[in-house]
Amino acid sequence: MQVLAVRTRAKEEMREITVQVQDFVTGSGLKNGACVVYVPHTTAGITINENADPDVVSDILMELGKVIPERDNYRHLEGNSAAHIKASLMGSSVTVPVKDGKLMLGTWQGIYFCEFDGPRERKVYVTALQQA
Repeated sequence: MQVLAVRTRAKEEMREITVQVQDFVTGSGLKNGACVVYVPHTTAGITINENADPDVVSDILMELGKVIPERDNYRHLEGNSAAHIKASLMGSSVTVPVKDGKLMLGTWQGIYFCEFDGPRERKVYVTALQQA
């Protein structure tokens, strides 16, 4: 297992971490199996989506903001309920198959760390699972 450090710069952002995850897979020697990417934070998430057009990320964040407004009579006293909800919708982990040492992502796919309560220093746990 490896811990990736992700420094976010904004309250909300999606940072692509595909290269770092592939570097981990390469360094681990994993040839065939799976790679699990897990975020241990309740106001951040992880997702796989298009990495060719940066407008997709902008659109995702814009629509999440419409569906889950920053202020909406939330009861959580810290004032970051919207971040918790968005993180739950994105999810805390993704699992990607690995074949011949390569992440089996689609042509336009990338792995994104999703920040909803930044800026902060965050952790991402990456684990290789060897095929039996």
